[in-house]
Amino acid sequence: MKRIIYCLAILGITLVGCNPIEDIYNDLDATADPIVGSESYTLTSDDYAELELGFGSFSSIEEAKLLMPDFLANKYPFWGQGSSVLVGYQLYVGNAEGVSDLTNSDVYQLTNSDYATTGSDAFGFYPDIDAVSLVPDVLRTQIASPTEGQVVLAKYKQYTEVPVVGLASIIDYNFAGSFEGWTSQEEFGGDEVWTTETGNIRGNGYFGAQFANIEWLVSPAIDLDGEDNLKFQITQELDFATDASLVKILVSTDYAGDVLTATWDEISLANPATGDMASSEDYDFSAYDGQQINVAFKYESTDSDASRWRIANMSIKTLGATGATNSKGNYFTYSAGEWVAMEGIYYLSSADYDSMGTASGQPGEYNNFSSSLSPDNYLPTFLDLNFPFAQEDEELIIIYDYFSSSTGAQRRGNLYSVVNGEFSGYESTISTTLQFGFDNGVWVPDNTIRYTLAPDDYTNIGTALAVDYPTATSSMINYGNMDRRAGNPAEWTNAMVLEAVAVVLDQIDPSAADEQKYVVTIEVYNGSNTTEDFAVIKMGGSWIYQ
Repeated sequence: MKRIIYCLAILGITLVGCNPIEDIYNDLDATADPIVGSESYTLTSDDYAELELGFGSFSSIEEAKLLMPDFLANKYPFWGQGSSVLVGYQLYVGNAEGVSDLTNSDVYQLTNSDYATTGSDAFGFYPDIDAVSLVPDVLRTQIASPTEGQVVLAKYKQYTEVPVVGLASIIDYNFAGSFEGWTSQEEFGGDEVWTTETGNIRGNGYFGAQFANIEWLVSPAIDLDGEDNLKFQITQELDFATDASLVKILVSTDYAGDVLTATWDEISLANPATGDMASSEDYDFSAYDGQQINVAFKYESTDSDASRWRIANMSIKTLGATGATNSKGNYFTYSAGEWVAMEGIYYLSSADYDSMGTASGQPGEYNNFSSSLSPDNYLPTFLDLNFPFAQEDEELIIIYDYFSSSTGAQRRGNLYSVVNGEFSGYESTISTTLQFGFDNGVWVPDNTIRYTLAPDDYTNIGTALAVDYPTATSSMINYGNMDRRAGNPAEWTNAMVLEAVAVVLDQIDPSAADEQKYVVTIEVYNGSNTTEDFAVIKMGGSWIYQ
């Protein structure tokens, strides 16, 4: 109650006077009776996001020691000297052998001309074609000067049905969680307008208020040599726009790295962006047949008009074979002058994600996993269903696409083994704890162990110190506590308590290293029955007060 009254008194002074709120914190920290807290806390997924740890774990104990003090300071702003928190967290101990080589490998996306060189007259492999047998010839042609042991993920499309003649994409950008190699250029304003989301990219000039910005997002060079009768299509959404003309889709044939010196043509769609995510018409793009171009999305906002422009997909099409396709991938390694398919590795296809559900919040919605959509909740069941004849201890590395709010699109993977007839993933993280203490105004890693004397401890103390302190030990055994009344014949002085604590700690933790800390709670009598904490540390092989 005294503590509460003191807090209210300080608050009253602040309201009457002009002391800033931090003065309250300083006064609270300076008081002789600080708020001393002690608890265990396990980090949540939101906590990892706040700490900007996209993988949901710490990469090392040192990283945890570095990042946790500021986190604890924000979480426990009123706790003072002597407080402690035992933090439970996930510690990354490493992927299974070989997984990182696959997730960090080069990627080659087969092009329409690549399919043609394999004898295909469509923009993907036909359903009955063994793509894995044809891809090595493509890699041999397209990857110059490969090195021994080089690993490449070859991505391609395979039709799920015999294609028919129609419009087919020759350029296709899927912006689900990735800029797909597009680069931003700031023309005006200091805000980061273009960002990635799970299912699209976003242009936005609202940051708690509307701000004036002009920022471009420019594609890599697009080579349309040999292509004709081209069409353009975009899937987009525009929200909160007063003037829709502030956002523009532009094309240049002379872009050389500076948007302001290039010549740009604007695309005016019959079906422009609205408040719903929708695809435009197949816009006549034949003016750029056979040319090399760059496409740009130009976002402009003002201090009174800051729309939100979401773009999910952009494609350039031409007349050709078309039909439903499955986006697949296989890993190859360069060995003895040849590209060889790697065994024991499975890269999830778009059809695989769809098989796990296509509704909102399911893997097939955007064909990836994320921090809110854990692969651990889906992959064991997926493997059990798709590899029903796998034998005990059989292993398979699964590589998948993952979206992190802090780092964007990436590849991740894990090794799965059959254990007791079911697939189980390799644990790349372990659950562990790290204790922190509040010392001299800051949170620091702390090895303090809290211990409360048990009945047997009082008996052991009495046995060990009976000769030196017969009256005090007799009283302690009789009443089950230590008499702390100054001058009383049975008084336990601080020096005597330290001896008693040393007796107990040498019994329960005989191998304790130097600098190991303990806070020992003892039943005492000081006019009433209560408890008292004694903080000690081992130095030079002996226990001393901190």
